[in-house]
Amino acid sequence: MLKRPFMLWRLIAAVPLCTLAACATGSATQAELASLRAEIRALREQQARVSEKVERMERSASVLSARPASPKAPVETPASAAGAPAPRTHEVPSLTVVKLKPKAEPAPALPVQVDVAEPDSDQMEMFVSSAPDEAPASSPMNTALLDAEFEQAVSALRTGNVETGVVRLQAFAEQNPRHAHADNALYFSGLGLIGLKDLDGASRLFERLISNYPAGDAVLDGMLRLAECRLKLKQPEDARALYTRVITQFPGTAAATQAEQRLASLSP
Repeated sequence: MLKRPFMLWRLIAAVPLCTLAACATGSATQAELASLRAEIRALREQQARVSEKVERMERSASVLSARPASPKAPVETPASAAGAPAPRTHEVPSLTVVKLKPKAEPAPALPVQVDVAEPDSDQMEMFVSSAPDEAPASSPMNTALLDAEFEQAVSALRTGNVETGVVRLQAFAEQNPRHAHADNALYFSGLGLIGLKDLDGASRLFERLISNYPAGDAVLDGMLRLAECRLKLKQPEDARALYTRVITQFPGTAAATQAEQRLASLSP
């Protein structure tokens, strides 16, 4: 395939020489020159086509040489021809789960012994009552006794023994400040002092009631009674302040309604 283009080139190169020789001798005519030129153009075009075809064939040959060889079909073994399973190549091994059994060993011993420090005799005396027969203040027996004492003091006021009732109620409030009736003891003793015309002493008891037991059930009545004492002691401004305090701090209560009425009755 490569010899033919070379021969064409030799022929093309020889044509101009012939043409020049013909022109020199004067034997060639103009028609012959035109015919020769046409043949030269035809030969050149044919040579270009042949060169292009050669280049395509060379590229095809290089591509074919670069392709890998096709794998050969596996040769059938006698075992496979007889129906037996053919051996697998590059088979991925299956995973196997292995369970590990723990060692049969006892757990390590933990230190559980704790040193106990016993208190000495002086410390134990702090927790032992010096009078074992005496019941504690929170026992049901002691609570019943205190309730009975309170009722007896109030009964003394109702039966006319006002001085004794006042003394017993004040003592009850001082000795049992955390008792449920401590605020009531102060209130009733203040009423007894009002009956005895001791307005200053009654005022002090009502002030103590309001200060020590602001959440007690007797604080509202104590504030109204204290305002009455202030009016009788010619202290109307203090009475107005107490009535206003009841109205603002305890709105909607019966004590607030009484305070509004008494505040309206006071002369400006």
